[in-house]
Amino acid sequence: MTDSTVSPASIMALGMGFWGSKAVLSAVELGVFSALAAGPLDGEALRARLKLHARGARDFFDCLVALRMLDKRDGRYDNTPETDFFLDRAKPSYIGGILEMANRRLYGFWGSLTEALKSGQPQNEAKNGGPDPFTALYASPANLEGFLKAMTGVSLPTARAIASAFTWQDRKTFADIGCAQGGLAAEVASAHPHLRGIGFDLPPVQPIFDAYIAQRGLGGRVTFKAGSFFNDELPGAEVLVMGHILHDWDLGQKKMLLAKAHRALPAGGALIVYDAMIDDGRRENAFGLLMSLNMLVETPGGFDYTGADCLSWMREAGFKDARIQRLQGPYSMAVATK
Repeated sequence: MTDSTVSPASIMALGMGFWGSKAVLSAVELGVFSALAAGPLDGEALRARLKLHARGARDFFDCLVALRMLDKRDGRYDNTPETDFFLDRAKPSYIGGILEMANRRLYGFWGSLTEALKSGQPQNEAKNGGPDPFTALYASPANLEGFLKAMTGVSLPTARAIASAFTWQDRKTFADIGCAQGGLAAEVASAHPHLRGIGFDLPPVQPIFDAYIAQRGLGGRVTFKAGSFFNDELPGAEVLVMGHILHDWDLGQKKMLLAKAHRALPAGGALIVYDAMIDDGRRENAFGLLMSLNMLVETPGGFDYTGADCLSWMREAGFKDARIQRLQGPYSMAVATK
């Protein structure tokens, strides 16, 4: 290579990528996409609706156009098909909850990534002796509901993929372990009317879960079971699902949870584990690798893992016929049979 054939553009774009990230997070916080859900608005009308100062509004809106988060025609701003579907708060497909949490919590914590890499310690609410984030979340009903809605937002696209990718027609019952608001349980039960499902999570989750399941019209087929996957046995069902669970915990805890799942399942039962699994070569799934760094920032021992890692742990727990299947985006599932 010569000086004329290399460019710093990609380095600069990545190094300054937090500019674009924060612009999008602020747009979600301000409700830009919900404001445009009813139709296009000119810049002044959009600025007035959002109560923004005149100085930065035009650049902000045009920045969102350049980032492909908004369209602009004849001086009027409009949502893209993606932002209209996923970032309008009034739609059930809204995934902005996870972005709201990223804006409110993670954005600041990631400013201490260098310290996390040097110390190996979380940089969140637990830093300097504070409570761990799960304790803090479950102690506040409002914060818990916001977190569970955020988990629904990030999980729904993958839940829909699981609802179509697994052979549910051969099963009658399932349980989602660490079910949060109930997004996966609702998607699977809606797609397969013959199934009955259980959401398993800590007791404070139940009213939020029950309200969401009732809203989805599934109260007769999807029920809540209170419990801790560390302290209690897992519910009995033909299929157990663990999504966004294993990556929160250290290796010993991961293996313990898989052993519990094996114990709870009947012969022939199946376990589905899904996460943003890192590719086995550890060089392609940047989101999965960044998620693992997020576990460094957020947890004492959590980390993300490759599909090969997960299959080896499943086999060690006694499972057979273990396989990996790609789902959507950076997500994959590991499926194994008892």
